[in-house]
Amino acid sequence: MRAVAGLWARRAAALSLVLLAGCSGAGRPSGGDAATAPAPPVSRARLELAPADGAQAVPVEGAVRVTVAQGRLLSVRLADDRGAEVPGTLTADGAGWAPDGTLAAATAYTLDAVAEDPAGLRAVQHAGFATAAPEHAFVAFFTPEDGSTVGVGMPVSLRFSGPVADRAAVERAVEVTADPPVEVGAHWFGDRRLDFRPRAYWAVGTRVTVALRLKGVAAAPGRLGVQDKDVHFTIGRSLVAAVDLDAHTMTVRQDGRVLRVLEISGGSPEHASYLGAMVVSERFEVTRMNSQTVGLGDEYDIKDVPHALRLTASGTFVHGNYWSDPEVFGEANTSHGCIGLADAKGGSADSPAGWLYRHVTVGDVVEVRGSQGDRVAPDNGLGDWNLNWAQWLRGSALPVH
Repeated sequence: MRAVAGLWARRAAALSLVLLAGCSGAGRPSGGDAATAPAPPVSRARLELAPADGAQAVPVEGAVRVTVAQGRLLSVRLADDRGAEVPGTLTADGAGWAPDGTLAAATAYTLDAVAEDPAGLRAVQHAGFATAAPEHAFVAFFTPEDGSTVGVGMPVSLRFSGPVADRAAVERAVEVTADPPVEVGAHWFGDRRLDFRPRAYWAVGTRVTVALRLKGVAAAPGRLGVQDKDVHFTIGRSLVAAVDLDAHTMTVRQDGRVLRVLEISGGSPEHASYLGAMVVSERFEVTRMNSQTVGLGDEYDIKDVPHALRLTASGTFVHGNYWSDPEVFGEANTSHGCIGLADAKGGSADSPAGWLYRHVTVGDVVEVRGSQGDRVAPDNGLGDWNLNWAQWLRGSALPVH
């Protein structure tokens, strides 16, 4: 059964990026748009997904389930990090679902469910999690996925199954090469994340290989690596969207040519949008945005936000907005940190948000500038480009030549 949300199969490296959707503003997490607009109708169906979004070390058997109260399940999709779906069984009353059999160890999964209440209003929910690695094993979860074609801003991001005590040993065991050749540098964000990127955005058509030679590497006392594999991905066309918060516009360029200038509404002065370069890490045709997930209590809960493109782990999105006054787009910044574009309820392919969604892929870049707002942290999502080259290289555990 295929859900309507989470259509892109995500790697476990993006587990920190798949929190329940919610916009975030500079200096504080936040979400949603246009508090003065009428609240959209909310489905009474109450979905519950287990394990929780972002869970690590999930048991391979008996831990995954989906239930709904005051409604029935329409679809459930459980897929591993290569997009392979896991079969499951729906209960006779449509109120529950569970996978058939056990899951694979040390694997990233995404779980998406759609339910409907008696009035026909839909609720959607998403969770991303990783199963436990074998005892004493040490593995790296990687993004982007093997065999994918991504935008020019996509870094290589490795997230490890446990803390890394010997960062130099682990970094030596990973090699990232490009064809045509380009210098690639490494940077550690804490003791569980290691990213690689070139000095500037990748060139169009570049073929990238990530050689993981972690087998036998002692990342920490009693933890040995088990991976010896290569991951390949390709850089597609160049698409960079430049957002001017003061002018309320987004200029979309493909391979240097302006495709379209869109009218937007960014974060309000109280919830200013982040500034800087942010890389699209996920795409959702429809997703839920809930203020509780980003620290704003019960301020809003919009279950069917259309055409959502994730920019940060903390909850910043570019997304369609059908509930605000259409006059705000191009004129005023009214959101809680997200960048909104005009759309219709249910999502219109002909709307500005629908057009952008069709043109943007994972790895594309959104560069935001404005007179208000804080610069996004480089480890908030795939914000690697917010460090200059010298700062980036200082994050390596190995001597820089």
